[in-house]
Amino acid sequence: MPSSRLERVEESATIKIANAANKLKSEGIDIISFSLGEPDFDTPEHICKAAADAMYRGETHYAPSNGIPELREAIANKLVNENKLDLTSNDVLVTPGAKQAIFEIIMSVLDDNDEAILPDPSWVSYSPCIKFAGANPVWAPTDPDNGFMPYGIEELITDKTKLIIVNSPCNPTGGVYDKEMLKTVADLAIDHDLLVISDEIYEKIIYDKKHISMGSLDGMHDRTITVNGFSKAYAMTGWRLGYVAAIPELMSGFKKIHSHSVSSATTFAQFGGVAALEGPQEPVNNMITEFKARRDILIDGLNKIGFKCKKPDGAFYAFADVSAFGNGDEIADKLLQEAHVAVTPGSGFGASSKDFIRISYATSQERIREALQRIEDTLL
Repeated sequence: MPSSRLERVEESATIKIANAANKLKSEGIDIISFSLGEPDFDTPEHICKAAADAMYRGETHYAPSNGIPELREAIANKLVNENKLDLTSNDVLVTPGAKQAIFEIIMSVLDDNDEAILPDPSWVSYSPCIKFAGANPVWAPTDPDNGFMPYGIEELITDKTKLIIVNSPCNPTGGVYDKEMLKTVADLAIDHDLLVISDEIYEKIIYDKKHISMGSLDGMHDRTITVNGFSKAYAMTGWRLGYVAAIPELMSGFKKIHSHSVSSATTFAQFGGVAALEGPQEPVNNMITEFKARRDILIDGLNKIGFKCKKPDGAFYAFADVSAFGNGDEIADKLLQEAHVAVTPGSGFGASSKDFIRISYATSQERIREALQRIEDTLL
């Protein structure tokens, strides 16, 4: 019999829709997939070469549990120089993906019946991780007309609150927190002695705005847990390579869970991570330029159809209000079955998002235009 903890969580909405789309594809149907959060670009060649070279010279044995020294040093240098964080390589733990880092953090810092505040909507795995830990997610409302910025957080804080989660740029909305918003969260964390997870996995995929790291704000060094990785910026989703940075008092707990679960990230993949951080960044910049062009095509097209969707400031998602045609679950099913376009219903990201769908524009401009035509033909 399954454990009771499994009853606390639901199936991932993104995986569920991807599976449904793949079933139709296996039947020979041409599906345009806007469901998974995965860049459609190949990992840059110099990164692949670095990992291959490491493999062939024998870097195929266990790595140090917290990561190879070369990668931890490269990550620390990046966080100090780019993100203005005050840390060293000893404050870095390399994980098999940023999702594993988040799981380790939440299992380490939350006890039964603790509360963690997260924006509604939020990435689909935050809430299940909180529930796995025996704690309770508390959803903060957000304003779609103001970049999905959360509000009213202070009213949600109780004596059980221990953690606030910040994801900027945000999945699923593409919202980017400005310094004022970050300072609001920081002030609350300091006043109420709370921890903050700052999930910065999309930090480099940002348009016309500047990324600011929560841990760089005054008073936030000791209470911010910074999560990042290589999947999105470097098109390395299949490599499963992420990291967490925090003060030693917090890091010791993460390392304990890490050592008893995954042991370490893949050894030769970590040498690819070094090449990603220290090598040429042109592939990243080119990818962002292409994402911005796709965003503009998609958002203009969605609004012409009758969806309500402002241009997101980061990531590669559009979070569209489809209430003029039905709720998000109905429209997602209709588009998959009739238009053969796979999108993710907003209900998977939070209770207030039932009238939304998430569209990942990690596909070509040609396929985006074709999908828009299919949607228009189906709904109008």
